[in-house]
Amino acid sequence: MSGAAVVVDSPGRHRLVPYEPRPPEAGEALVRVHATGICGSDREVYQGNRPEGYVRYPLTPGHEWSGTVDTVGAGVPSSLVGRKVVGEGSRNCQVCDRCHAGETTLCTDGYEETGFTQPGAMASTLTLPSRLLHVLPEDADLTAAALLEPAACIAAAAIKARALPGERVAVVGTGTLGMLAVQFLKAGSPAELLVVGTRNDRETLSRQFGATDFRTWDQELPDDFDVVVETAGSASAARMATSLLRRGGRLVLTGIPAPGAEGLDPTDLVVRQLEVLTVFGAPPQAWSHTVRVFGAGLLDLLSLVTHELPLADFSEAIELVGSGDPKVGKVLLRP
Repeated sequence: MSGAAVVVDSPGRHRLVPYEPRPPEAGEALVRVHATGICGSDREVYQGNRPEGYVRYPLTPGHEWSGTVDTVGAGVPSSLVGRKVVGEGSRNCQVCDRCHAGETTLCTDGYEETGFTQPGAMASTLTLPSRLLHVLPEDADLTAAALLEPAACIAAAAIKARALPGERVAVVGTGTLGMLAVQFLKAGSPAELLVVGTRNDRETLSRQFGATDFRTWDQELPDDFDVVVETAGSASAARMATSLLRRGGRLVLTGIPAPGAEGLDPTDLVVRQLEVLTVFGAPPQAWSHTVRVFGAGLLDLLSLVTHELPLADFSEAIELVGSGDPKVGKVLLRP
């Protein structure tokens, strides 16, 4: 089952190389990759501005993926063979206090993640611990399922937000994460669902996914929402998100601003008794919840995909992701 893989040797330098799958060892599974999504962190890997300790070159990227189990190693149920799957990226230790609490993204053994420090899915196959797999329904669309990794991160945010039916909720940011957040929050039956973006080109899609209002930053904005989920990844977006909240409201931050960003105003947080929660990655609970929501047909993921390219077009795909072109949504690579 030979094929090809993208290898980023160092920032700005990559190759498409012949690829031989690594047979699964005990506790592992070998997955035939169907599609791999590209996000801003993959662009960081290629450009060389991912934080130190969070990437290891040379590297095959790819942390958003879907596929089908081909073979399994010793100790792994043979019933997994032939099943459609997605998989968690965090290669957690499973024995520290945080892992035992189910908070695997807080593993104290150090950072290891598929596609950043471990070989990723921009290849014909991916070999990984089978405990990281989440099995999909037999009729699952694997192209759509390639977006379940960012969806799981947003599921983690939705779980932390604890939005109740009838509450007023808002999403700041209109990228893939923002559009996923709209869908998760809509499923909770909010009284209002506001989306705030920097430009109008995502209004139609926002309303298609359930938004009741759409505004740009330069318009008059409310200040009485119960819950705000921030997905834009800038310090200014985080500060603006707090301004949308009522006293005692809940803010969930999912974006990671550039180093040196100015933070939130602690006086504002204390005086208005705001609750600030954060998400970095997705623990198993969020993954399993996402797969259930996906299986129930509550997520429209294909509407977010605008480009599907072969592995050989990796550099073009990276440029598309960073182009700022409103016509570019989620970009997928297909082996």
